[in-house]
Amino acid sequence: MPKSQIITQKIIEIRGHKVLLDFDLAELYATETRIVKQAVRRNLNRFPLDFMFELTEEEVNDLVSQSVIPSKRKLGGATPFAFTEQGVAMLSSVLNNEKAIEINIAIMRSFVSLRKFALTYEELTKRVTEIEQQFPDIYKALNHLMDSNQQHQIQQERIKIGYTK
Repeated sequence: MPKSQIITQKIIEIRGHKVLLDFDLAELYATETRIVKQAVRRNLNRFPLDFMFELTEEEVNDLVSQSVIPSKRKLGGATPFAFTEQGVAMLSSVLNNEKAIEINIAIMRSFVSLRKFALTYEELTKRVTEIEQQFPDIYKALNHLMDSNQQHQIQQERIKIGYTK
């Protein structure tokens, strides 16, 4: 699997931000999570809340229940840090090694790719809404046809009961 695809799968949304968690970044940077946390704690002034934040216990529980985190045991008793795109860029400067720089470039490309997809989806949704407003009768007719087609399909799939020859 390409590196960019692996990174994109690790990006999640928390508090309305697309983020990467510290243990995922540590894995990508081929280092230990404690080293990532240690680098951040030594440079806290470089990580304002819009760059990095620590998850709450409730957020950790939600991530475990959604299988983003396999179990709390994986965290070793520490709550994860969540890094936004800017936080990831800052982290690579704090870690400052070749692997961090290489991975940081791939991560930035993944964030940009996600942003492009989101814009494309928003533009498409906006355009469909405009068309619906310009042609409300056609839109209603299409919805009716789709609904009646779906009802017909449901009727065809029903198990027939009763007397048959």
